[in-house]
Amino acid sequence: MSTYVGLRRYTSEQDIDAKIGALDLRSKVGLLTGETTWSLPAEPTIGLRSVVMSDGPVGVRGTGGSDEETSLLFPSPTCMSATWDADLLEQAGRLMAYEARRHGVDVILAPLVNIQRTPVSGRHYENFSEDPFLVSRSANAIIRGIQSCGVGVCVKHYVANDSETERIRYISTVDPAVLRAVYLAPFERALEEVQPASIMAAYNAIDDGVESNRATDHHHLLTDVLKKELGFQGPIISDWTATLTTEESANAGLDIVMPGPDGPWGDQLVQAVEKGKVDESLIDDKVRRLLRLADQVGKLGEHVPAKLEASDHTVLLDLATAGTVVLKNHNSVPLSTPPSSLALIGPNAVDAYVQGGGSAHVNPAHVVSPEEGMHRAFPDAKITLAQGVNSRIHAPALSAERLSDPAGCPGVLVRQYDKDGHELSSETQAWRGKVRDLVDGAETIRLTGNINLPEHGTHRIGLGHVGTHQLTLNGNLVEQFEREVGDDVVLDSSINHPLTNLFEVEGGSSVTFDAQFSVVHSLWGNFALAYLRHELPGPTDNQRIQESVQTARKADTVIVMVGTNDDVESEGWDRTNLDLPGRQNDLVNAVLDVAPDAIIVVNAGAPVLLPWLERARTVLWTWFPGEVCGDALAAIMAGEKEPSGRLPWTLPSRAEDVPIPNAIPNDESRVLYSEGLNVGYRSFGMESGRVPACSFGHGLGWSTWEYSNATCERCDDGWTLSVDVKNTGTRESREVIQAYAVPTNPTIALPNYWLIGYTKETIAPGGQNTIKVEIPRHTFRTWDDSDHQWVNVHGTYRILIGRSATDIRAQVILNN
Repeated sequence: MSTYVGLRRYTSEQDIDAKIGALDLRSKVGLLTGETTWSLPAEPTIGLRSVVMSDGPVGVRGTGGSDEETSLLFPSPTCMSATWDADLLEQAGRLMAYEARRHGVDVILAPLVNIQRTPVSGRHYENFSEDPFLVSRSANAIIRGIQSCGVGVCVKHYVANDSETERIRYISTVDPAVLRAVYLAPFERALEEVQPASIMAAYNAIDDGVESNRATDHHHLLTDVLKKELGFQGPIISDWTATLTTEESANAGLDIVMPGPDGPWGDQLVQAVEKGKVDESLIDDKVRRLLRLADQVGKLGEHVPAKLEASDHTVLLDLATAGTVVLKNHNSVPLSTPPSSLALIGPNAVDAYVQGGGSAHVNPAHVVSPEEGMHRAFPDAKITLAQGVNSRIHAPALSAERLSDPAGCPGVLVRQYDKDGHELSSETQAWRGKVRDLVDGAETIRLTGNINLPEHGTHRIGLGHVGTHQLTLNGNLVEQFEREVGDDVVLDSSINHPLTNLFEVEGGSSVTFDAQFSVVHSLWGNFALAYLRHELPGPTDNQRIQESVQTARKADTVIVMVGTNDDVESEGWDRTNLDLPGRQNDLVNAVLDVAPDAIIVVNAGAPVLLPWLERARTVLWTWFPGEVCGDALAAIMAGEKEPSGRLPWTLPSRAEDVPIPNAIPNDESRVLYSEGLNVGYRSFGMESGRVPACSFGHGLGWSTWEYSNATCERCDDGWTLSVDVKNTGTRESREVIQAYAVPTNPTIALPNYWLIGYTKETIAPGGQNTIKVEIPRHTFRTWDDSDHQWVNVHGTYRILIGRSATDIRAQVILNN
């Protein structure tokens, strides 16, 4: 790993203070709310240019200036952490920084360092792990890569923001020692090791035993802990629309309110200062933090951002393959010989899920499908594709090619009306779910035209919109719905995934339609989104399954791809269960009945139950692999890349074994963190009675291993574990050597056991290396809330060394 330099400063603190002194109160306050959804105001009199932000963490989407703007689509953060490879993640960070500069972005709103506390969390896939140590290692590597290139990060979401249900209302109620050891730990490690440019305050409230308040208003966590105790020097930025107060948030320590130009600060904050309710020195501190950020990213004074050379895009393929986890392998992967016939079966084989839903969404220029990737790797193979079952909650989008306006021209007639019903514009557009060129003052949109349905049989048509809308088909009003909406539908992502009622129409000709819907006004801007959905006449799931079985019978290699989709895993809501959507389990069982050697590929970001796992012989977990989806799968099947990933969370066998099955707030809007320190795998194994389907850290890769001669020595920065590791397989392979601590006779609250170190090593077949695992000095400590400090927990610990949290190959005793 390269020596980390981090973001450079070009302007002295003295010069920054002089710039602050040159501004009056109103000018200073004006800098602290966004000028637009994604940018901060400029102030030419002090040489401040606009700082531009954009969402991460799977790519840099840009600022929405063009619907045609495309971005590199990285694998999901769960896939990244599954590599357990800090060097590779640092390379990914550098590529992300290049993407940021290509889009004119100064600060990437990533990474997320929250804990995967419950597997049903809607943003589970956007976070790294259920373990704070692995979260820190993964996040800090990416931050190193990004900030070493002069681009800033905004680490989020501070803090205990670990679920989506009622996400702007719930109160995370966490014991102080647990908050410090688990949920604050990644933020603290980031500040200590990589100095992130900015931090984002979350939507939720936190009761940490000292103060119960919204994250944006929490003086103890923002000022006492983050700024004073941990010494954070950058700005704390609100999550978008999270700030609801003026003087409370300003006094608490929040520095920047997003988005703009409206919000609770502005004139109200100026008045609060003038009335003595907010001290002007606090405003100066906020501006100082903003100017430090601008200075670091090249937006203050004469220094400008350096032009970055294009990074190696092959890192995307390396991430996707190194993150793929082999759950089981019956000598099926890689394929021993190129197949002559190959069956790709399953809904995710037809339409792979390559990224989660919500604010992390980016628009890639091209996604390599599984079929395309396999054709490229095995050009002589006959490849047959079968959907198997329908796994979607929503019907597919209506193809734009089926639409014509009332005059018969391609597209739909789009008319915009003001609040009084006066027509503002009328033009024919190609409809892809969004009004092109929304007119100022538009309140209602009307779409009219024809839907070409030449296929005979019963079609189902619907209009998806979160607010007031109505739909007429062939002159018949089939739906009328009234509901006023605003910021809430953006916050819960329902604006992008509206529930849609479908109405039957007979095919064989064209259908006329008239769709009217309201414009949604929010702090993010005004949106005119509506989704025409269409379900074709077609086979039932039973018929599809039978077709898949026949396809499997005829192929000499069978790959079944199952998983989730953006109807299931998305920001804005939590899942209600851990089941694969639709009848995918029936599909897998039916195929295994006739093709027991079928390779099962799970394309999901968060845990799903696999009731057929014991009977399947080969199972891969590919996460959301990004735009290289098909190439990554093909490279693994062809033996060109090893799937060397390890699970960053626990895969449960049964829903009832999940320690935190949901995060539904109680009647007092509280989410109680009652599990204490034993989050995730710490509640499995040992004497818990819970036996996971696959343990935290599990992954077979391409080889088998022997461990021997484990020792432990004290060093200046902690301890060094040493163990001999031998590759007993026939292929070169990468092993992840993991170390866990078990307290023997604890007299103070500690986890049941916990990850304390790991390293990754490539070893030739038959080779043996002596591997060193460094254990940090702060490993054996706990937070003493009575003295408000960390204390070293002396005692004897069993150190378990192995391949996962339960596959232990060696042990040593460590005396602290």
